[in-house]
Amino acid sequence: MTQPGRYRIVPRLAGACIIGLALGMPAWEFVHARSALSDRPPLPAMGPSSRKAVALQTAERAGTIIIRKDEKALYLVTRQGQALRYQISVGRDGFGWTGIVKVGAKTEWPEWRPPREMRARQPELPEMVPAGPYNPLGARALYLLRDGRDTLYRIHGTNDPKGIGFDGTSGCFRLTNTDVIDLFKRVSVGAKVVVQ
Repeated sequence: MTQPGRYRIVPRLAGACIIGLALGMPAWEFVHARSALSDRPPLPAMGPSSRKAVALQTAERAGTIIIRKDEKALYLVTRQGQALRYQISVGRDGFGWTGIVKVGAKTEWPEWRPPREMRARQPELPEMVPAGPYNPLGARALYLLRDGRDTLYRIHGTNDPKGIGFDGTSGCFRLTNTDVIDLFKRVSVGAKVVVQ
């Protein structure tokens, strides 16, 4: 079937626009813009997925997150006796904690504002790191609340997927960006989080 004439023109117009933009700027600007892009560090990898469907004996309901720090694993209960298991990084010595909290909010490509306490320990940290692939919180963040108050702890992604599976965070729980995007889609605000 032949497309009407106006639909055949659209791809040609798009191509002409791109060429026009490139030719419309002086050559030195075009070279400089291209050079600036190539000078950027390569984008961090999203990281592999460690997600596996597993058997899990628990009395918790579907939709609950169970974090087992000694296993460096996060479980999302999917139904009675079943869960999805993700490999995580947990808090290093002095930053570990346990308890029951809730997912109070979810953000795609969050910005990061290091807490005052962290900036006191590491004065070189900026007040804010903008959202994007170089942000330490990665592609998604789930904000953990206790009794309606922000704990300052997060379940989040990372721009360093090789750092998963270790004790290296300041009390947060870190997944690869691939896994945190998957988890983000499956978890609701208000979900129970059990940290063991």
